[in-house]
Amino acid sequence: MNILVTNRQTIAPVNVPLARQSMAAILKSLEMEGHEVSLLFVDDAEITEINRHYLGRNHPTNVIAFSMNEGDFGTINPLLLGDIVISVETALRDARAGELPLEDEINYLMIHGVLHLVGYDHEQAWEAEEMEKKEKEIFFALKKYHLE
Repeated sequence: MNILVTNRQTIAPVNVPLARQSMAAILKSLEMEGHEVSLLFVDDAEITEINRHYLGRNHPTNVIAFSMNEGDFGTINPLLLGDIVISVETALRDARAGELPLEDEINYLMIHGVLHLVGYDHEQAWEAEEMEKKEKEIFFALKKYHLE
């Protein structure tokens, strides 16, 4: 399993080895050991630029996932899932609002990103419910407590 983790922000400390370990556990819970993911931690300015450039949205967001298994060439390397970009700045605000440790909020966003990479979506209500259920299931397996 190849998990690349890069931290390009200075808003809050991120434990890169722990993030890699958590991502491995998330992939294992989905029976996707051996799959490849890259994880990038950025600030709001950088995720806004990524959001604007790739999705046409001019604002920060907490997580963006880019699947490598979609489109014309999505079958070239099925073990390469894709890239997940997390704004630590937004995650920190969300963690404070939800009274969660930042690490747990980041884990939740990692789960959310991976689920997008493997085809989950939340644009339709029924899909959102299914995705949220899976997120909570994986989060509990990882952190041993239920999200409210």
